[in-house]
Amino acid sequence: MNVLRQLQRYYKEKMSFLLLSVLCLAAATALGLVYPNLLRKLIDEVIVPKQFDTLPVLALTLIAVVILKAGLLFLHGFFGGRLGNYLAYRLRNACYEKLQFLSFRYYDTAKTGDLMSRLTGDLEAIRNFIGFGFAQLLNLFFMVLFGSMMMMSINWQLTLISLITIPILTFVALRFESKIHPAFQEMRLALSSLTTAVQENITGVRTVKSFAREPFEVDKFALRNGRYQENQVNAAALWARYFPFMELLASACIIILLGVGGTLVIRKALSLGELVAFFSLIWYIINPMWSIGFHINNYTQSKASGERVMELLQQHVDVHDEPEAVLLESQNVKGHVTFDHVTFAYGNKMPAVVDIHLDAPPGTVIGILGGTGSGKSTIIQLLMRAYDVNQGAIKIDGIDIRNIKVQSLRSQISAVFQETFLFSSSIRGNIAYGLKDVSMDDVIRAAQLAKAHEFIMELPEGYDTVVGERGMGLSGGQKQRIAIARALLKNPKILILDDATSAVDMETEHEIQAGFQEVMQGRTTFIIAHRISSLRHADEILVLNEGRIVQRGTHEQLTNIPGPYQDVYRIQYADHLTRVSGKAGGQV
Repeated sequence: MNVLRQLQRYYKEKMSFLLLSVLCLAAATALGLVYPNLLRKLIDEVIVPKQFDTLPVLALTLIAVVILKAGLLFLHGFFGGRLGNYLAYRLRNACYEKLQFLSFRYYDTAKTGDLMSRLTGDLEAIRNFIGFGFAQLLNLFFMVLFGSMMMMSINWQLTLISLITIPILTFVALRFESKIHPAFQEMRLALSSLTTAVQENITGVRTVKSFAREPFEVDKFALRNGRYQENQVNAAALWARYFPFMELLASACIIILLGVGGTLVIRKALSLGELVAFFSLIWYIINPMWSIGFHINNYTQSKASGERVMELLQQHVDVHDEPEAVLLESQNVKGHVTFDHVTFAYGNKMPAVVDIHLDAPPGTVIGILGGTGSGKSTIIQLLMRAYDVNQGAIKIDGIDIRNIKVQSLRSQISAVFQETFLFSSSIRGNIAYGLKDVSMDDVIRAAQLAKAHEFIMELPEGYDTVVGERGMGLSGGQKQRIAIARALLKNPKILILDDATSAVDMETEHEIQAGFQEVMQGRTTFIIAHRISSLRHADEILVLNEGRIVQRGTHEQLTNIPGPYQDVYRIQYADHLTRVSGKAGGQV
């Protein structure tokens, strides 16, 4: 119950709904005791003595009880439903908010399908139990208590004899709960794995089809589906093992009652009406005992689901605002970026960047070149404070970014990544993402600078054209240009271009670069690129290898110094250099 206690803070304000739901169900349960009493009176005071005058009164009483009980059950459902929906609403908001502020480190290993499972199936299990299951589980106690008290008032000796197997039945039910809980935990994990497989397949369907790997994906899904089925079968096996024994114990109560009670009636120690009432009351107690497995099942599922949801809500946020963190005022930010001997490693791995030192005054263009895994993107991630540095410091206008509020810091930075992500929205909505009161003229201006305006106007609905999920329906270059327009519209003090023109042709890249010359004015710009053409106008170029700066300087300086930069330049401009060399040889 510890997990359910932790969830209390999400429905504490509506605790009265839980109380009212339980009270209404308890009252309806108590009214159920009227039926055995009416039955006893019907037999002992009407049928046996043949006094039918009171029959109408008994009938009217029964009708009133039925109507009142129906009303109480309606109120139980009403208050329980309100409570469950309120809890689910609060939990969904809390989980989604948590996901927004979790650090990049968490998403490095998180699986989308697993997160979707927590926000759907797990939340639904919690909603059902808190809204209805908890009151019904508590009602089992009321039914046993009320029924036992009524039976004791008729004949306490017969009560004790008839209920002799109830403690054993309770022990078996609790034993069942201890076995079924781990089974449901495994089932939830298997379902998350299954959901992840479906999500990844749908997202990467183009890759699957281009490699003709449909049979492989079918087999992979079948394997995970088989694991889920195996967990379901294991849970069903536990039910099959315990429930026949529970039913046997319950049936033993009936046999004992009929044997002992019938003997007492024959000896005139118990009236026929009291025996019939006893028989009705014993079912009043046994029925909840039979359904205890169902309620324990709901409790166990909600407990396993609650653990998974609380695990998400209690995730540590690695990058967060320090108590003394300050806000950056846009009008005062200059964009002076400094890396002061920065070293960083992902977890326990080897350092991704080592002793990075650079000074980028406002308006400076910094180019970064290096092979795969050299640390280029890590430098940008650290600047955006996706991770905190292990050693050294990164400063903006002399302030350590760890002392700046995260949202305030990122509001001054715009980034265009190599892997472009677009939302299922209109092109205008994607360009103006997250910005309020943006005019159409500003959107068009940003699109023109990104060389996206022309192809946008050729689309059926222009800027109102809705792109598919993740930008499906647009080419890689078109998506990249929309992403560039989105970054430019933000009007940042620091602009990051992480291979931002990798998906466009050389001619379009040249046009975009020309547009960048205008927007880079007064901004500190970081350009990560594999093409020398994107870096040649940078004020300083850093060449990285295994996380270290191995060369630095301008394009002209680095092309004249033997090293990695000159090697890349010669490879990319081999044809051009050959032609120049040939012309020079011909002139000689």
